[in-house]
Amino acid sequence: MESLRWVQMSEAERDAFLGNGGTGVISFATETGEPPFTIPVSYGYHEGVGDFYFRLSFPPDSSKEAVLDRPIAFVTFDETDDGWRSIVATGELEEVTDAPYESVAVQGMWAVRIPLVDVFDRPPEELTFRNFRLDPETFTGRKEVNTSSE
Repeated sequence: MESLRWVQMSEAERDAFLGNGGTGVISFATETGEPPFTIPVSYGYHEGVGDFYFRLSFPPDSSKEAVLDRPIAFVTFDETDDGWRSIVATGELEEVTDAPYESVAVQGMWAVRIPLVDVFDRPPEELTFRNFRLDPETFTGRKEVNTSSE
């Protein structure tokens, strides 16, 4: 019979899994008793530094603006050839849209690839996008380990 257990990924395994970008989900904290404000996102990951970068859209009817200053949890996961992998990072977003070119945040953004995923009800060129960085307060990766019992 086969069973599953989970173990923590090393920093090298986390970096390999995240690559330099992909997709995941951000959840913004809300008022007590309310569900989190959760949205799918594309991300860029700066390997070795451990920073995540996001390009968030702001359509005219967006409610994101109201939660930007709240703590977030970011999650990405996938089934690999070696089993399931997941990453959870928490912290607060730092806007880098208007940061100086020479800033560490902007330089880091050049080191990543944020995939362009079109999930909008209008052409992306009609939307306003802003750039953010997450320097995680907590950062964990878990992986599935297949075990067999006789």
